[in-house]
Amino acid sequence: MKKIEAIIRKSKFEDVKAALHAVDIDFFTYWDATGVGKSTEKIIFRGKSYDTSKINRTMLSIIVRDQNLEKTINAIITSAKTGEMGDGKIFVSDIEDVYRIRNAEKGPEALYIKGEEV
Repeated sequence: MKKIEAIIRKSKFEDVKAALHAVDIDFFTYWDATGVGKSTEKIIFRGKSYDTSKINRTMLSIIVRDQNLEKTINAIITSAKTGEMGDGKIFVSDIEDVYRIRNAEKGPEALYIKGEEV
């Protein structure tokens, strides 16, 4: 099993969500995240200069079985990409184990409902 953490533009969240659903990745966690990067610029709005060094993004956390790793990553990349600096990052790490709290089911089977082999 793998954990995919993706930092994406907030404006691309709906596109990424739709792309994940299209490849049968229907459960993930997300939250607003703020970070800093090397690229900064000043925006002048109504005569006042604003620093854009703080970057608002959305962070996604997705646990998948090994066979779903590539299709999940490809869905995120194709739907989140604008070609501009600041599109985001994807991190992949190993998950040792998972438990379904409801019935204490253990292992990769705890990630999906029986009969829905995705």
